[in-house]
Amino acid sequence: MKNIELLVLDMAGTTVDEDNVVYKTLTEAVNEHGYKVNLEQVLITCAGMEKLEAITSLLKEINGNEADAVPIFENFSGKLKNAYQNLDIKPINGTEDFLLTMKAQHKKVVLNTGYTAEIAQQLLDKLQWKENVHFDALITADDVSESRPSPEMIHLAMKKFNIQEPEKVLKAGDSVIDIEEGKNAGCGLTIAVLSGAQSRTELEKAEPDYIFNTISEAINIL
Repeated sequence: MKNIELLVLDMAGTTVDEDNVVYKTLTEAVNEHGYKVNLEQVLITCAGMEKLEAITSLLKEINGNEADAVPIFENFSGKLKNAYQNLDIKPINGTEDFLLTMKAQHKKVVLNTGYTAEIAQQLLDKLQWKENVHFDALITADDVSESRPSPEMIHLAMKKFNIQEPEKVLKAGDSVIDIEEGKNAGCGLTIAVLSGAQSRTELEKAEPDYIFNTISEAINIL
């Protein structure tokens, strides 16, 4: 049993069920710019990345014009805001109980995401998740200079709660990039979940310590 003191949990697909709307919207925004990509391609290339970087990577991959990334990103951001306003967002099965149980065990819970703070906050408001009740801190792409798989967000979370040893940190997410982020930070546990963007076959490539259907199954190892 690892002595885990801090859990760094990804949002969309890991703790929050938003029906892949981010990647559906991203696919739409790219295609509106005259490209032809499908959702599967977008999930494989873009999952877990900061979104402007994700669009740039995707354009590179399809030999598109990388200069299109910024206008596509702006279109995407506007569309996503609208999509989220109308979307019924719910916690992934069992997540809310899992978070409350972790908090009751005096573990720190940090939500981290490749989204902007504005979008992340919009999700939390819809879920009615409150800081200090469901989680201890939110760290978004706005808080760091390097996006995942850089360990910067995890380092920031450790600093916030004065945790020196990365082996006391668990990182969980639904994409290869989440697992790489955890490994780059030296986390004691990395957990991949099948509730979001990527398949078991994709996730196995990153060699997480565990692959669970949902994050709440981690209760068995904590």
